[in-house]
Amino acid sequence: MGERLTTGEICTRSVTIAFRATTLNGAARLMRENHVGCLIVVDEVGGRRTVVGVLTDRDIVTAVVASDLDPSTLNVEDVMTTDLVTAREDDSLIDLMHTMRGKGVRRIPVVGVAGELIGVVTLDDVLDILAQELGLLVGAIDSGRQRERQVRQ
Repeated sequence: MGERLTTGEICTRSVTIAFRATTLNGAARLMRENHVGCLIVVDEVGGRRTVVGVLTDRDIVTAVVASDLDPSTLNVEDVMTTDLVTAREDDSLIDLMHTMRGKGVRRIPVVGVAGELIGVVTLDDVLDILAQELGLLVGAIDSGRQRERQVRQ
């Protein structure tokens, strides 16, 4: 990691994807099998996976289950969020946190210049990084105390 932590450095590059035509039941199975709460929906064109939507477990609950719809009659495309919030690989961690807060999202696909899928970053990823940084600060405080004890004895 460099001095300026980027979204590309913290994102998960192994992403569970779905296509628009994936059945909703199939999407739910993908979530269960991969232990994830969201799928990044892509179109595959010319060997590139372009992000076109996001489907979360919450989308399924609020749009389908709570509305008494039959999930076996629906595809991912029918339920996915298309009002995309994405991040670029070179966005800073601070930019990412501003976007998450401003848009009210917990998961953001990371895309390249042509909109191709690079990875996904979650609020959990950000919290892990911040916890590590806070741990370093606590270590610096402890080191300062130990140094002072040695010098002032």
